[in-house]
Amino acid sequence: MPHSHRIHLMQSDITKVNTDAIVNAANTSLLGGGGVDGAIHRAGGPAILAECRQIVARQGGCKTGEAVITTGGNLPASYVIHTVGPVWNGGHKNEPALLANCYRHSLELAEKHGIKTVAFPNISTGIYGYPKDQAAHIAVSTVQDFLQHHALPEQVTFVVFDQDNLSLYQRLLKKPD
Repeated sequence: MPHSHRIHLMQSDITKVNTDAIVNAANTSLLGGGGVDGAIHRAGGPAILAECRQIVARQGGCKTGEAVITTGGNLPASYVIHTVGPVWNGGHKNEPALLANCYRHSLELAEKHGIKTVAFPNISTGIYGYPKDQAAHIAVSTVQDFLQHHALPEQVTFVVFDQDNLSLYQRLLKKPD
């Protein structure tokens, strides 16, 4: 698997990860919510919400599969890339393509802004109900494909919160002997 040295895995709280940018599993309003989104807004402080409001005023939020970038506020990360994952509807409403777009568009924004290190949470696997195994497979394959064709970001870290996701990603990222 080419470029596997550029992909890392850790079990942690994404709001505490020391990286250039973290990705937020946002909602279309960009105004904060539950799960990872709420945690990032709380930890990052009012600067993130202020920039999200400017984006909403300019373009009316963020569509599913798209991504926007703001300051990291009080977070260790300089930037937050907000992406809106699909709500799981049994896989019949283009969810796999939309989820892949979340990762691809986030990486494109990172590249455009010269960001060298990016950390991703598990997008859409919380209240949006995406099956964790399918979401992990899409995340890993999309990131691997992007890194094969792009120099930036130099490093992508999947930050998982629970043991289930840690095990899934460990299997998917297992290096050949």
